[in-house]
Amino acid sequence: MEALHVVAVIAGALLALATTVHIVRTLVVPRASRTLMSHIVDTGVDALFLMIVRPIRSYARKDKVLAAQGAAVILAQLATWLICYEVAYALLLWPSVGSLPSAFRQAGSSMFTLGFAYTPSAAPTVIDVVAAATGVLVVALQVGYLPTLYSAFNRRETEVTLLLARAGSPPWGPELLLRTRYGVAVRSDDLPAFYSGWERWAADVAESHSNYPVLVRFRSPNKLSSWLVGLLAVMDSAAMLLALCPSRERIEPRRALRMGFTALRAIGSALGMEVEVDPDPDAEIDLGFDEFAAAVEQLRTVGFPMDRDAAEAWPHFRGWRVNYESLAYALARRTDAVPAPWSGPRRWPAATIPVQRPPNRAPSLAASEPAVQVKAPATEPNP
Repeated sequence: MEALHVVAVIAGALLALATTVHIVRTLVVPRASRTLMSHIVDTGVDALFLMIVRPIRSYARKDKVLAAQGAAVILAQLATWLICYEVAYALLLWPSVGSLPSAFRQAGSSMFTLGFAYTPSAAPTVIDVVAAATGVLVVALQVGYLPTLYSAFNRRETEVTLLLARAGSPPWGPELLLRTRYGVAVRSDDLPAFYSGWERWAADVAESHSNYPVLVRFRSPNKLSSWLVGLLAVMDSAAMLLALCPSRERIEPRRALRMGFTALRAIGSALGMEVEVDPDPDAEIDLGFDEFAAAVEQLRTVGFPMDRDAAEAWPHFRGWRVNYESLAYALARRTDAVPAPWSGPRRWPAATIPVQRPPNRAPSLAASEPAVQVKAPATEPNP
């Protein structure tokens, strides 16, 4: 065997082994992992989509294009695996077949079980059988991988969709408190149960999105919604509640906050991002005090009960937000999330989309109604 053929066989064996290890780490082992191959695929697909959407001015059109990015990453990943195996088996077959083009032809015939090319000798026959099994197994694993992804996606989006009625579209932390009117217009306070639910939601997302990072690229069906912006809104509302109302403090918002930034750190680590585990609580944040004070003023105008004014609450709010702001902004920029208030900049020029509120519609009594006087129930004004 020529020296070149020896090198080809060694290279083919190493490439087949490396590809197999990557597939096992991606589809089989339930633990967060990031390999060079997955990084190259994700970066390449992301660069392509960014090039496509950068000239588009409308965010709605950008979102429509970016909605296909998650599926494109999965297909590109499958194609990369098959190409790597094709090259690996072609290199292994080369010494037995005689020419490299014939080796590629036979490797493709075997991997896709077409059988139009073969070499009737022991070594290439074994390689053909292994290649055929590999092609079927890779496709089967990828198909079996999809229900897991879409199950996690559906669990994630249920809570995100429910959040639109509470925190607006796109979601915004202060809006959640504006609509809830804690202790004023709501007889029973359901915020503790709400934050407990989002604590579990954040734990679920931390597990699924760190084990299967491609889920980060799956966008919400609603163009003004986002799992990341929704989580940021929930954490901002909890931080404001704890900062403004220490006398009403409960453990549930604290737990939701901690699980929220723990989830962001787990996902950031899985994506290879820089994660600060113990930030300085006195550090500065990108959100300005004027923006915070304006939101507090809106809460004051609707009668939200507060123990502190904006200046007194600001250091406490900032101390909470420093735990998650930089990572949330980096993820929002990286995933091109909807440019909601308090969610940071994007990779392309993007004006902040204000919160959309449903119009206030109260029924009026028709003039032809009987004389019986019926007092219509009071309708809460929309902030």
